[in-house]
Amino acid sequence: MDFQGDACTKTEAKKGAKTKKQKRMNECKDVEAETSVQADSVEEEAAFPPNFSVSEIKNKQRRHFMFMKLKQEKRKVAVVDTQMFIRIYDETTVNPEDEEVAFDEGTDEFSSYFNRLTNPKVLITTSDRPRGRTVRFCEQLSTAVPDSHVYYRRGLALKRVIPQCISRGFTFLIVINEDRKVPNGMVLCHLPNGPTAHFKVSSVRLRKEMKRRGKDPTEHSPEVILNNFTTRLGHSIGRMFAALFPHDPQFIGRQVATFHNQRDFIFFRFHRYIFKNEKKVGIQELGPRFTLKLRSLQKGTFDSKYGEYEWVHKRHEMDSSRRKFHL
Repeated sequence: MDFQGDACTKTEAKKGAKTKKQKRMNECKDVEAETSVQADSVEEEAAFPPNFSVSEIKNKQRRHFMFMKLKQEKRKVAVVDTQMFIRIYDETTVNPEDEEVAFDEGTDEFSSYFNRLTNPKVLITTSDRPRGRTVRFCEQLSTAVPDSHVYYRRGLALKRVIPQCISRGFTFLIVINEDRKVPNGMVLCHLPNGPTAHFKVSSVRLRKEMKRRGKDPTEHSPEVILNNFTTRLGHSIGRMFAALFPHDPQFIGRQVATFHNQRDFIFFRFHRYIFKNEKKVGIQELGPRFTLKLRSLQKGTFDSKYGEYEWVHKRHEMDSSRRKFHL
């Protein structure tokens, strides 16, 4: 019997069956590729329903593909949104090297502080009968502002407080208002002739509410940093903040008070720094921290009825153009 011939015919039959299976598999793959390309073109042209969810797609590869596609579209939208909020150039932007600006700085209400002819003396008071959180906020604010004194008001009008402050040599009056036991407003009045600024106060955090805070601040006069006060209005507000502090800081205390303006929100931070080496510096936040939003700037001292306002925040201006900032 010829066993070798039978074995050869069997192997040849197996090889033929394998080649047929491979051809069928290749044809199926080609058909699937064509259908996937068609599906991609259809999905690109078709719009998804508003309640569409990628998790409803059962095919894992298609689900991953659609997820990455939607992610790219969201990135494009985010880039467009950020371009919409780019700041519009303001005509009142101040050039520090301008002669007119230098003349105004030499003749304004705060020139005596910058020329070291007047030392600041600040009185911090509150609204009528303040509550615990406002009282603690005033006490901690007085530790950040040198030569400041806290007075709690009870039924005494500001028009009667201001003459007493002037007679006792105070140069600034700070009034902290509250609503529902939470500080929500600040009136900063320069004495004796103004101006007076009214701020909205938000995001107040006291020292006990801060993580990794340093020890209580010392009595040394801190350094002052003013950021992004570029317009005429912002320049006057920045000089008002700078006049609260003595212009001979005591560097041995290593304390810094920062007023940072960003999109017309003024962030106040109080830090202590230490030089670790020639390149690295460590900082500790001492507190308190809060955020200010300018509401109005008034000529003269505080007068709610007959006061003349230099600038008032208007809501419709903010709603119509969110890219225009005033400070």
